[in-house]
Amino acid sequence: MANRNFTRVTEFILIGVSESSDLQIPLFFVFLVIYGLTVTGNLSIITLTSVDSRLQTPMYFFLRHLAIINIGNSTVIAPKMLINFLVKKHTTSFYECATQLGGFLDFIVAEIFMLAVMAYDHYVAICNPLLYMVVVSRQACFLLVSLTYLYSFSTTVVVSCCVFSMSYCSSNVINHFYCDTIPLLALSCSDASFPETVVFISASTNLMFSITVVVASYFNIIVSIIRIRSSEGRKRAFSTCASHMTAVSVFYGTLLFMYLQPRNNHSLDTDKMASVFYILVIPMLNPMIYSLRNKEVKAALRKFLTNY
Repeated sequence: MANRNFTRVTEFILIGVSESSDLQIPLFFVFLVIYGLTVTGNLSIITLTSVDSRLQTPMYFFLRHLAIINIGNSTVIAPKMLINFLVKKHTTSFYECATQLGGFLDFIVAEIFMLAVMAYDHYVAICNPLLYMVVVSRQACFLLVSLTYLYSFSTTVVVSCCVFSMSYCSSNVINHFYCDTIPLLALSCSDASFPETVVFISASTNLMFSITVVVASYFNIIVSIIRIRSSEGRKRAFSTCASHMTAVSVFYGTLLFMYLQPRNNHSLDTDKMASVFYILVIPMLNPMIYSLRNKEVKAALRKFLTNY
């Protein structure tokens, strides 16, 4: 085979959410507001669950870590995205791109399993209330959170190494607003079959395992709720689970849509809209879905503001 000269890629160009120059400033302010609300809402959850003695329970312990993950995931993507709305050259260096992909994978995998852990926590609280403080003890909480972070980091290392072990030459335009696995695989000038397989197996395994935990937990929760004799108790429990399951369904649905379809069926423009939703919009909504409708959190917020 004849030798061909390639220019090795040292930086990537991000297309962004939209290529229209007229939309850059309006989109900047829209996503600035979204990111600001995300940071404010999740920092509020972290603060309240750390300082208020009434919120020192396993449920709020997991919620605090979900808020940390939400801030981390948004912060990995949003600042660079906002800068690119204001500049003409949307470039990112090779190593900056690798760092962004690693941070994104780390937090998104952690969120997937943290939601599963929270579903298990709900299951124990409703189905085995007498054993709740034994099963979900302080040591168990730390173990579950530690395993979640450790596994997400391990997955990040494996997938990132596979993606960036490929050769990138000549073409360096990423049709996305951040460095993601699918558009990066599409740019490679080497055989991408092995990295594609690793990404597919990792994504499908993580999603299927966590979804199985969530579905099994909520199936047992629903069975237990049906057995509750008090109509008020059933209504309150169903209301809590409905909010939680709505958020979980939307989150998992977008991830399944993104990663569990063959490469040749992908529409990158559609993927970008889905990414905006689960990277930026869902972390903004999570504080309201999980906490701000909660009477205990509202009372803690009022107490905190009064004392402050």
